[in-house]
Amino acid sequence: MTRAIRADYSQTFLFPPSLEDWVGADHPARFIRDFVESLDFEALGFRTPSCDTGRPPYSKELLLSAWLFGYLQKIRSSRGLERACRDNISLLWLTGMNSPDHNTLWRFFSNNKTPLRSVFRQLVGVACSSGLVGLVVHAVDGTKIRSRSSDASAWHKDELEALLESVDSSIDEAMSQIESSEVSESGEYRLPDDLVDAKKRRAEIKRALDELAKIDRAHMHPDDPEARMIQSGGGTHLNYNAQAVVDRDSELIVAEEVVNAESDSEMLVEMVDDVVRNVGEAAEETVGDGGYYSPGQLVKAEEHGHGVLVSVKESPDKRGRFSHSDFRYDESEDVYTCPEGKRLTYQRTRPDSHGKYMVRHYRCRNAKDCPFRWACSPNKKGRTILRGEHTAAVSRQREKQKSVRQQEIMRSRKWIVEPVFGQIKENMGFRRWTVRGMENVRTQWSLICTAFNLKKLYKYWLEGTLVLNR
Repeated sequence: MTRAIRADYSQTFLFPPSLEDWVGADHPARFIRDFVESLDFEALGFRTPSCDTGRPPYSKELLLSAWLFGYLQKIRSSRGLERACRDNISLLWLTGMNSPDHNTLWRFFSNNKTPLRSVFRQLVGVACSSGLVGLVVHAVDGTKIRSRSSDASAWHKDELEALLESVDSSIDEAMSQIESSEVSESGEYRLPDDLVDAKKRRAEIKRALDELAKIDRAHMHPDDPEARMIQSGGGTHLNYNAQAVVDRDSELIVAEEVVNAESDSEMLVEMVDDVVRNVGEAAEETVGDGGYYSPGQLVKAEEHGHGVLVSVKESPDKRGRFSHSDFRYDESEDVYTCPEGKRLTYQRTRPDSHGKYMVRHYRCRNAKDCPFRWACSPNKKGRTILRGEHTAAVSRQREKQKSVRQQEIMRSRKWIVEPVFGQIKENMGFRRWTVRGMENVRTQWSLICTAFNLKKLYKYWLEGTLVLNR
């Protein structure tokens, strides 16, 4: 009969175990150490407190290593990381059996937000220098991630106004009862406690409404004022809009950002510019879904020399062969030609309906003699075509998307970038921010993207094909 293996707490060692033997040669903690040791902390701008007397501070290298490994292990709170530094053998090895407390870990995070975001760029640079990042196709997308703050405790203008009306009614009712009573008392009359409390509530509600009026918004959380009520898959919640650009070849995130805009429509060029800062140049094509469509962004992308592909939103036109797209523009003569060969000449320039852009108007001069005038336009004066400042760029984008290759690239967008968000939310368990405020949220998203890339690059480190600058 075999004996069960039990823990022998009385055993002793002739020689103490070596710290280097605690983790294997292929352990991810060693990859973290190699990467951190390759960084130039002074150039990145990391700050740690100096101490002339008393206990010395923990080094920048030790604290950054702890945070990076923590994010790889889904540990994103300073208190959770403090426990792991005491209990997790990998972190015990990585920190050299040092155990920074949660205050030390949080101060490092709080004091080094910009340098921590720069670590992401350094890691992308390592991947580039190792020849792992492609520059053929990148895909950009955004995902809404819930704020740490609760929707229920946020200020909502309509609810506050209804509550203010209710409080005013209760105050009026209490004052009416006081005035109608004939109770006389000597000395100063003291207001009932419930009336005092009602007046305090009214002052708080008025203050909240005044704050909303100052920023011209209908919703705000007092503890996280930069979060926005944004519609996402599960409804409308306090969210931040996390952005990422993913390389098709390596599946690495090559640019990241967080905004509180409800729409992605103004983010296209900014994200491609960020790729240029991180990688050195943009991909031949950067593809985004219809949420990134903006005529102004298409013009700006051309000005910056970026190749972009986004689904162009078509305005509904039920006029058959006389739809807007069937009218051809001749730039040399500055005229439009309709499907029947009639010319529409320039009439005037006016601001668009939103007053943002100037729009040129082209009017048909042959409406009276045209047999198709009523099929073309119900206007008695004839058909008018509007040409905005961005019309040419939109037309070039439409022509570009007629290519079979470009259509294949646009179809590939979903399987390039969307699985990345799926892995971050499902595999890495990141579905809600654990910090508040835009700067903290941006830093956390950068650490999430850094951890994602570390997971991808780990296999290249094992193969020895990842070049770490020493």
